[in-house]
Amino acid sequence: MSTKLTMTDAAYNYMLKRKKEVEFPKLWAEVAKAMKIPEEKLSRKKRQFYAELMEDHRFAALKGNKWDLRSRRSYQEVISETEADIDDDDVNEEYEDGDALDLPKGEDVY
Repeated sequence: MSTKLTMTDAAYNYMLKRKKEVEFPKLWAEVAKAMKIPEEKLSRKKRQFYAELMEDHRFAALKGNKWDLRSRRSYQEVISETEADIDDDDVNEEYEDGDALDLPKGEDVY
């Protein structure tokens, strides 16, 4: 079993000590420092880290490009922070009769 620290593990350890949300640039700076990422790899690794952070269930993305541990946030708080503001009436009107969807019909159905 590998004991190598991942970037998200480094972020998790930092967030455990911090006790509150943090803006992404600050979180990235701390992770890059902890991982001793060489200057020439910072840009590529930053993109990789952001993608991994988005997929890691331990973290919650918040408004203002801030991040926190999901365990410190209520379910409703995490969902409301990540949902787009959509007016249900607009969605229902647009797709009410089904004509707005370009679905294959007849012989074109897969």
